[in-house]
Amino acid sequence: MTVSNIVQGIWAFSAVGLIILVLLHSPKGDGVAAIGGQAQLFSSTKSAETTLNRVTWTLTVIFLGLTVVLSAGWLPK
Repeated sequence: MTVSNIVQGIWAFSAVGLIILVLLHSPKGDGVAAIGGQAQLFSSTKSAETTLNRVTWTLTVIFLGLTVVLSAGWLPK
């Protein structure tokens, strides 16, 4: 198992994690609900949403950083 394989595994895990976390986020916009008057006037940021945002941003930075490292060929094969 080489360093490149380990980094590719972490990269793949972060990609799958990002997909799952983005799907777990609650919608921010009113969308079609605003037409029917179902939009909420006030929304509070919950602790779970804040944690979800932090984890999502962390995985985004990891994913993008590893994408640059893998595409630049900086790791030995």
